[in-house]
Amino acid sequence: MSRRLRILTWHVHGNYLYNLTQVPHEWYLATDAERSAHRSGRGGSLPWGDNVHEAPVDRLHETPFDVLLFQSRSEWEDDRHKLLSEAQRRLPCIYLEHDPPQEHPTATKHWVDDPEVLLVHVTPFNALMWDSGASPVRVIEHGVKLLVPARYTGERECGIAVVNNMARRGRRLGLDIYRDMAREVPLSLAGMGSEELQADRRSTARPGASATDRRSESRGEIFGEVNQLRLPGLMAEHRFFFNPIRYTSLGLAVIEAMMVGLPIVGLATTELVTVIRNGENGFIDTRPDRLATAMKQLLADPAQARSMGEAARRTAEERFGIERFVADWLAALDSIVA
Repeated sequence: MSRRLRILTWHVHGNYLYNLTQVPHEWYLATDAERSAHRSGRGGSLPWGDNVHEAPVDRLHETPFDVLLFQSRSEWEDDRHKLLSEAQRRLPCIYLEHDPPQEHPTATKHWVDDPEVLLVHVTPFNALMWDSGASPVRVIEHGVKLLVPARYTGERECGIAVVNNMARRGRRLGLDIYRDMAREVPLSLAGMGSEELQADRRSTARPGASATDRRSESRGEIFGEVNQLRLPGLMAEHRFFFNPIRYTSLGLAVIEAMMVGLPIVGLATTELVTVIRNGENGFIDTRPDRLATAMKQLLADPAQARSMGEAARRTAEERFGIERFVADWLAALDSIVA
């Protein structure tokens, strides 16, 4: 397609949206005066390009667009009817689904269910689990452009997990698994709301541990929410990346860690089982004790950790490179406006 499309969307997942706007079209972000949830526009520390614009919600109905791209149920069910004109609602439309079904893993029907709306899933696992109804389905796997260049050093004898609001989101996000692993190996934690586990961290030393063990176990830090421009470098200092999440999409933090060159240790669930190859670019298992053994092995053998991290980086560049991602999105957009 030769012309640049004017695409309306919402700021739902910041890093994903930054990668999405590498697609060479004009992106308009619904924005309100309060910079409220999903309406924060070009907010935050992300280095938005000149092709990213803000679109005040009270003027959406009079703004010309070529494509509508919805990313959450509230925009699909509410904003679409309240903020857009009837003519706009007839524009080519995509619903981008970021998550697997939450209510039931196999028996949840997606709310779009419209043969005129392209439903894009971000992993093959998600597409497999959702009942997508009558909607045509396309899978566009993640693509990552690192915000800042960073390369693995592994200087901290410690792993790192990056999970937002783990304390509030509980077992699905692996709170119990993270706590158990933090008793076995030094583990840092970054992400929104991670400070809520600071007091919890002080109580994770194993009963009867020696003073040396307690010092070792204290090397992990609770970083809280980390600026997006700082996170790649922070991850690069750690020996490995730990993903304690039981059930989610393939997190961008996992891919970003791989791009930096960290080996990945995580649960053998959802899409991660198609990405990590045991002993090559990380370790996955459904038995946490096996994961603890793998983490201890990486801490004890920095050379192995570096070698596996390089393999992880190659995997990420081959499968999740930004060029492939951009090409996939260009093809999807071409298909709905043709």
